[in-house]
Amino acid sequence: MPTWEMLNREQHAALRVSRACDATWHFAQIVADEFPRAAPYYPILFTKHPETGAFYAGVVMGLEAGDNLLTVDGALPDYRPADLERQGFFVNDGQIVIDREHAVFAAARGEALFEIDGGPTLALKRVQQALHTLQEGIPATDDAIRRFLVYGLLEQIDVTLNFDDGNPLRLDGLYTISLDALHALPDAAVLDLFRAGDLQLAYAQTGSLRHIRTLGRIRNARLSDGRA
Repeated sequence: MPTWEMLNREQHAALRVSRACDATWHFAQIVADEFPRAAPYYPILFTKHPETGAFYAGVVMGLEAGDNLLTVDGALPDYRPADLERQGFFVNDGQIVIDREHAVFAAARGEALFEIDGGPTLALKRVQQALHTLQEGIPATDDAIRRFLVYGLLEQIDVTLNFDDGNPLRLDGLYTISLDALHALPDAAVLDLFRAGDLQLAYAQTGSLRHIRTLGRIRNARLSDGRA
Protein backbone atom coordinates (compact mmCIF):
# COMPACT_ATOMS: atom_id res chain seq x y z
CA MET A 1 0.00 0.00 0.00
CA PRO A 2 1.31 3.50 -0.86
CA THR A 3 2.27 5.78 2.02
CA TRP A 4 0.42 9.01 1.18
CA GLU A 5 1.58 12.27 2.75
CA MET A 6 0.55 15.84 2.01
CA LEU A 7 3.63 17.64 0.75
CA ASN A 8 4.89 20.33 3.13
CA ARG A 9 8.28 21.94 3.74
CA GLU A 10 8.34 21.18 7.48
CA GLN A 11 8.07 17.43 6.96
CA HIS A 12 9.84 17.13 3.62
CA ALA A 13 12.62 19.73 3.73
CA ALA A 14 15.27 17.03 3.32
CA LEU A 15 13.37 14.95 0.75
CA ARG A 16 15.04 14.57 -2.62
CA VAL A 17 13.58 13.45 -5.95
CA SER A 18 15.56 11.56 -8.59
CA ARG A 19 15.14 11.16 -12.34
CA ALA A 20 17.01 7.85 -12.38
CA CYS A 21 13.72 5.93 -12.65
CA ASP A 22 13.35 7.13 -16.24
CA ALA A 23 15.48 4.16 -17.30
CA THR A 24 12.65 1.72 -16.56
CA TRP A 25 9.97 3.54 -18.59
CA HIS A 26 9.51 2.44 -22.20
CA PHE A 27 6.17 4.26 -22.65
CA ALA A 28 4.66 7.35 -21.02
CA GLN A 29 1.32 9.03 -21.45
CA ILE A 30 1.29 12.55 -22.88
CA VAL A 31 -1.42 15.14 -23.48
CA ALA A 32 -2.17 17.22 -26.54
CA ASP A 33 -0.19 20.28 -25.39
CA GLU A 34 2.92 18.08 -25.20
CA PHE A 35 2.77 16.85 -28.80
CA PRO A 36 4.88 19.70 -30.28
CA ARG A 37 7.48 19.37 -27.49
CA ALA A 38 7.67 15.57 -27.61
CA ALA A 39 7.56 15.05 -31.38
CA PRO A 40 11.20 16.11 -32.03
CA TYR A 41 12.45 13.31 -29.75
CA TYR A 42 9.96 10.42 -29.51
CA PRO A 43 7.44 8.51 -31.59
CA ILE A 44 3.95 9.51 -30.46
CA LEU A 45 1.34 6.78 -30.73
CA PHE A 46 -2.08 5.94 -29.37
CA THR A 47 -3.03 2.87 -27.38
CA LYS A 48 -5.94 1.67 -25.25
CA HIS A 49 -6.30 1.51 -21.49
CA PRO A 50 -6.35 -2.21 -20.63
CA GLU A 51 -9.18 -1.73 -18.13
CA THR A 52 -11.48 0.67 -20.00
CA GLY A 53 -10.52 0.29 -23.65
CA ALA A 54 -10.36 4.08 -23.99
CA PHE A 55 -7.67 5.53 -26.23
CA TYR A 56 -4.87 7.70 -24.89
CA ALA A 57 -1.66 9.09 -26.37
CA GLY A 58 1.88 8.32 -25.33
CA VAL A 59 5.53 8.44 -26.32
CA VAL A 60 7.55 5.30 -27.02
CA MET A 61 11.00 5.40 -25.44
CA GLY A 62 11.89 1.71 -25.64
CA LEU A 63 10.91 -1.42 -27.51
CA GLU A 64 10.60 -3.74 -24.51
CA ALA A 65 8.91 -3.25 -21.17
CA GLY A 66 11.20 -1.82 -18.50
CA ASP A 67 13.90 -0.70 -20.93
CA ASN A 68 14.22 2.95 -21.94
CA LEU A 69 16.64 3.22 -24.87
CA LEU A 70 16.97 7.01 -24.67
CA THR A 71 18.20 7.68 -21.14
CA VAL A 72 21.69 8.88 -20.29
CA ASP A 73 22.87 7.86 -16.82
CA GLY A 74 19.30 6.79 -16.10
CA ALA A 75 17.59 10.07 -17.05
CA LEU A 76 16.13 11.49 -20.25
CA PRO A 77 18.39 14.19 -21.73
CA ASP A 78 15.65 15.81 -23.82
CA TYR A 79 12.00 16.68 -23.25
CA ARG A 80 10.66 14.88 -20.19
CA PRO A 81 6.94 14.06 -20.37
CA ALA A 82 4.77 15.44 -17.58
CA ASP A 83 3.73 11.90 -16.67
CA LEU A 84 7.36 11.13 -15.77
CA GLU A 85 7.99 14.51 -14.15
CA ARG A 86 5.14 13.99 -11.68
CA GLN A 87 5.98 10.39 -10.72
CA GLY A 88 5.49 9.99 -6.96
CA PHE A 89 3.31 13.12 -6.80
CA PHE A 90 -0.47 13.31 -7.03
CA VAL A 91 -3.26 15.83 -6.49
CA ASN A 92 -5.87 15.13 -3.83
CA ASP A 93 -8.55 17.71 -3.05
CA GLY A 94 -6.43 20.39 -4.65
CA GLN A 95 -3.33 19.56 -2.59
CA ILE A 96 -0.11 17.86 -3.70
CA VAL A 97 0.42 14.53 -1.97
CA ILE A 98 3.34 12.16 -2.34
CA ASP A 99 3.87 8.43 -2.14
CA ARG A 100 6.91 8.15 0.12
CA GLU A 101 7.51 4.56 -1.02
CA HIS A 102 7.86 5.57 -4.67
CA ALA A 103 11.25 4.87 -6.24
CA VAL A 104 11.78 8.52 -7.21
CA PHE A 105 12.41 9.28 -3.52
CA ALA A 106 14.78 6.37 -2.91
CA ALA A 107 17.96 7.89 -4.36
CA ALA A 108 20.18 9.93 -2.06
CA ARG A 109 21.58 11.96 -4.97
CA GLY A 110 18.36 13.56 -6.12
CA GLU A 111 17.17 17.17 -6.23
CA ALA A 112 15.78 18.93 -3.19
CA LEU A 113 12.16 20.06 -3.25
CA PHE A 114 12.48 23.12 -1.03
CA GLU A 115 14.93 26.01 -0.86
CA ILE A 116 16.51 26.99 2.45
CA ASP A 117 13.95 29.77 2.78
CA GLY A 118 11.13 27.25 2.30
CA GLY A 119 10.27 28.18 -1.28
CA PRO A 120 9.91 25.56 -4.00
CA THR A 121 13.03 24.56 -5.90
CA LEU A 122 13.14 24.26 -9.68
CA ALA A 123 12.52 20.52 -9.28
CA LEU A 124 9.29 21.10 -7.36
CA LYS A 125 8.19 23.80 -9.80
CA ARG A 126 8.60 21.27 -12.61
CA VAL A 127 6.42 18.82 -10.69
CA GLN A 128 3.77 21.47 -10.08
CA GLN A 129 3.74 22.37 -13.77
CA ALA A 130 3.54 18.70 -14.76
CA LEU A 131 0.56 18.08 -12.49
CA HIS A 132 -1.18 21.13 -13.93
CA THR A 133 -0.38 20.01 -17.49
CA LEU A 134 -1.97 16.62 -16.90
CA GLN A 135 -4.95 17.92 -14.96
CA GLU A 136 -5.83 20.39 -17.71
CA GLY A 137 -4.58 18.34 -20.64
CA ILE A 138 -6.15 14.92 -20.17
CA PRO A 139 -9.77 16.09 -20.74
CA ALA A 140 -8.67 18.21 -23.74
CA THR A 141 -6.76 15.26 -25.21
CA ASP A 142 -9.74 12.95 -24.70
CA ASP A 143 -11.82 15.43 -26.69
CA ALA A 144 -9.29 15.51 -29.52
CA ILE A 145 -9.13 11.70 -29.66
CA ARG A 146 -12.94 11.59 -29.72
CA ARG A 147 -12.92 13.82 -32.80
CA PHE A 148 -10.28 11.64 -34.47
CA LEU A 149 -12.52 8.62 -33.86
CA VAL A 150 -15.64 10.39 -35.14
CA TYR A 151 -13.84 11.12 -38.40
CA GLY A 152 -12.34 7.62 -38.62
CA LEU A 153 -8.75 8.81 -38.43
CA LEU A 154 -7.19 6.31 -36.01
CA GLU A 155 -5.83 3.10 -37.47
CA GLN A 156 -3.72 0.30 -36.03
CA ILE A 157 -0.07 0.44 -37.01
CA ASP A 158 2.16 -2.54 -37.69
CA VAL A 159 5.51 -1.98 -35.98
CA THR A 160 7.83 -4.91 -36.69
CA LEU A 161 11.57 -4.35 -36.39
CA ASN A 162 14.29 -6.73 -37.55
CA PHE A 163 17.67 -6.93 -35.83
CA ASP A 164 21.10 -8.33 -36.56
CA ASP A 165 20.59 -11.18 -34.10
CA GLY A 166 17.79 -12.51 -36.28
CA ASN A 167 15.08 -11.98 -33.65
CA PRO A 168 12.41 -9.51 -34.79
CA LEU A 169 10.36 -7.41 -32.38
CA ARG A 170 6.71 -6.61 -32.91
CA LEU A 171 4.93 -3.84 -31.00
CA ASP A 172 1.22 -4.57 -30.68
CA GLY A 173 -1.76 -2.47 -29.69
CA LEU A 174 -0.53 0.81 -31.16
CA TYR A 175 -2.46 3.24 -33.33
CA THR A 176 -1.63 6.21 -35.52
CA ILE A 177 -3.53 8.88 -37.39
CA SER A 178 -4.15 7.92 -41.01
CA LEU A 179 -3.07 10.77 -43.25
CA ASP A 180 -4.88 9.11 -46.16
CA ALA A 181 -8.13 9.23 -44.20
CA LEU A 182 -7.40 12.79 -43.09
CA HIS A 183 -6.72 14.02 -46.62
CA ALA A 184 -9.92 12.34 -47.86
CA LEU A 185 -12.14 14.26 -45.44
CA PRO A 186 -14.54 16.88 -46.81
CA ASP A 187 -13.55 20.49 -46.39
CA ALA A 188 -16.06 21.10 -43.59
CA ALA A 189 -14.54 18.30 -41.49
CA VAL A 190 -11.00 19.55 -42.08
CA LEU A 191 -12.06 23.05 -41.07
CA ASP A 192 -13.61 21.64 -37.90
CA LEU A 193 -10.35 19.85 -37.04
CA PHE A 194 -8.30 22.94 -37.88
CA ARG A 195 -10.35 25.20 -35.64
CA ALA A 196 -10.07 22.70 -32.78
CA GLY A 197 -6.26 22.59 -33.15
CA ASP A 198 -6.36 18.94 -34.14
CA LEU A 199 -4.53 19.28 -37.45
CA GLN A 200 -1.39 20.41 -35.63
CA LEU A 201 -1.66 17.34 -33.41
CA ALA A 202 -2.17 15.04 -36.37
CA TYR A 203 0.88 16.25 -38.27
CA ALA A 204 3.07 16.30 -35.15
CA GLN A 205 2.04 12.72 -34.35
CA THR A 206 2.53 11.30 -37.82
CA GLY A 207 5.80 13.16 -38.31
CA SER A 208 7.15 11.71 -35.06
CA LEU A 209 6.92 8.14 -36.36
CA ARG A 210 10.37 8.49 -37.88
CA HIS A 211 11.80 8.06 -34.39
CA ILE A 212 10.74 4.39 -34.37
CA ARG A 213 13.67 3.71 -36.68
CA THR A 214 15.96 5.56 -34.28
CA LEU A 215 14.90 3.28 -31.43
CA GLY A 216 15.58 0.28 -33.66
CA ARG A 217 19.07 1.52 -34.51
CA ILE A 218 19.90 2.12 -30.84
CA ARG A 219 18.75 -1.36 -29.84
CA ASN A 220 20.64 -2.93 -32.74
CA ALA A 221 23.82 -1.09 -31.73
CA ARG A 222 23.42 -2.42 -28.19
CA LEU A 223 23.01 -5.93 -29.54
CA SER A 224 26.22 -5.52 -31.50
CA ASP A 225 28.26 -4.51 -28.46
CA GLY A 226 26.54 -6.99 -26.11
CA ARG A 227 24.56 -4.50 -24.02
CA ALA A 228 21.06 -5.68 -24.96
